[in-house]
Amino acid sequence: MSQAALAGLIMVIGIVITLALGFPIGLSIGASSAASILVILPFDQAMITAAQRFFTGANSFSLLAIPFFVLAGNIMNNGGIAKRLIGCARLVAHRLPGDLAQTNIVANMLFGAIFGSGVAAASAMGSILRPMEEEEGYASEFSAAVNIASGPTGMMIPPSNIMIVYSTVAGSVSIAALFMAGYVPGILWGIGCMILTAIMAKKRGYISKEHYSLSTTLKVLWQGIPSLLLIVIVIGGILKGIFTATEGSAIAVVYSLVLGVIYRNIKFKDLPKILLSSVKTTAVVEFLVCVSSIMSWVMSFAKIPQMIANGMLGLSHNPIVILLIMNLILLIVGTFMDPTPAVLIFTPIFLPIVQSFGMTTVHFGLMMVMNLCVGTITPPVGAILFAGCKIGNVKIEQVIRMLLPFFGVVIVALLFVTFIPALSMALPTALGLTAAPASMLFVGA
Repeated sequence: MSQAALAGLIMVIGIVITLALGFPIGLSIGASSAASILVILPFDQAMITAAQRFFTGANSFSLLAIPFFVLAGNIMNNGGIAKRLIGCARLVAHRLPGDLAQTNIVANMLFGAIFGSGVAAASAMGSILRPMEEEEGYASEFSAAVNIASGPTGMMIPPSNIMIVYSTVAGSVSIAALFMAGYVPGILWGIGCMILTAIMAKKRGYISKEHYSLSTTLKVLWQGIPSLLLIVIVIGGILKGIFTATEGSAIAVVYSLVLGVIYRNIKFKDLPKILLSSVKTTAVVEFLVCVSSIMSWVMSFAKIPQMIANGMLGLSHNPIVILLIMNLILLIVGTFMDPTPAVLIFTPIFLPIVQSFGMTTVHFGLMMVMNLCVGTITPPVGAILFAGCKIGNVKIEQVIRMLLPFFGVVIVALLFVTFIPALSMALPTALGLTAAPASMLFVGA
C-alpha cells in the first residue's frame, strides 16, 4: 500500500472509530487528520504542518463575519425583536387557512433574513406562537411540525453563516453572490411549506378569524420596520459595495445593539451573557474550520477527491445521474452530521466533479446547503427537530409522522434548485455578482 493511501485510510478509519466512541466531531477530525500526517512526515514536521494548516484555516477575513453575525443575532434575540417580527408576519398570513401556522412560517423566514439561524428561529417563534396556537385549538404535533419544517429557511435566506463557511472552503466565491443566490431557494422552501400547511389546515378546520384595521396595521408596521431595516442596511450595503460582508456583520452588531437599547429590552448586565453565548457558538464553528484545513491537506495528499470523482464518473458520465447521487449522499450525511463539518468535508470532494460539467460554484453551494438543511429536521441529530419538539412539548415520533408530507415538498423544491440553475443564479447574475451559467434552464443542457 502506498504512503498516500495509508494516510488516507488512517484518517477515514480514525474519524469513523472516534465518532463511534462519542468524540466531538471537531476533535475526531483534528486527531485523525494529525495522526495520518505521521505516516507522511517525521513527528516534528508532522506537528508543525498540522499547526500551520490549523492557523491557515482560521486566517480568513471572510470568517470574521461569523462571530459578528452570531453576536448580532443574540443581541436582537434578547432585544424583543421576535415579537415584532411575528406581528409583521401575521400581517402577511392572517387571511390564509391556519393563519397562526402560516405566521410561524413567514416569521421563520423573516427571522432567518436577520439572524441566519434555523435553531434560533424555531426556538424563538415556536415559544411565542405555541400558547396562541393552543388557545385556538391547533394540535401540538401540527404546530411543532410546521415550525420545524420551516425553520431551515433561516439557514438559506441571508445572512447565512453556513454560506460563509462554504465560500471559504470553495475558494474565491463571492459571499454577496451566495447571499443573493439563497433568496429564491429559501423563499421556495417557505412557500412550499405554506401551501402544504394551507391544505392541512383546511382539512383540520383551522380557519383564520383575525381581521386587521388600518390603524392596527400601521401600528404593527411602525413597530416592525426598524428591525426589518437591518436587512436593507446590511444586504443593501454589501450589494452597493459600500462595505464587505464582514464589515456589514459588524454594522449589524452596532445597529442591533442600538435597537435593543431603544426598545429597552437590552440592559448592560445582559451583555456578558450574550457575549459568552456568542463566543461559544463561534468557537465551535471556527475550530471545525481549522481542523478541517488539516484534513483537507491529507485528502489532497492522498488524492481522495480524485478517487471518489473517478468512482462516481465510473458509474455514469450523465450530469443528472451524478447530481442525483450527490443529493442522495448529502441527504444521508445530513441526517447524522451538522451542516458545517459536512460542508468542510464534502466541498473539496464534490466541487471539482460538478465543475467538470459546467456547474458554477454558487449553484453547487446552494444545492449543498439546501441538502444539509434537510438534515437539521431529521433524526438522529437534527438540531432544529429537537429544538422544535422541546419548544412544542411533543415527542419526536409524533412529529415525524406529521413531517413526512413536508419532507416531500422540500425534496421537490431541492430537485428544482438542483436542476434549474436559474432559481439560484438569476438574482446574483442580474446584479452582476457572478457570471451566468452555460444554461439557466437545465443542468447539462
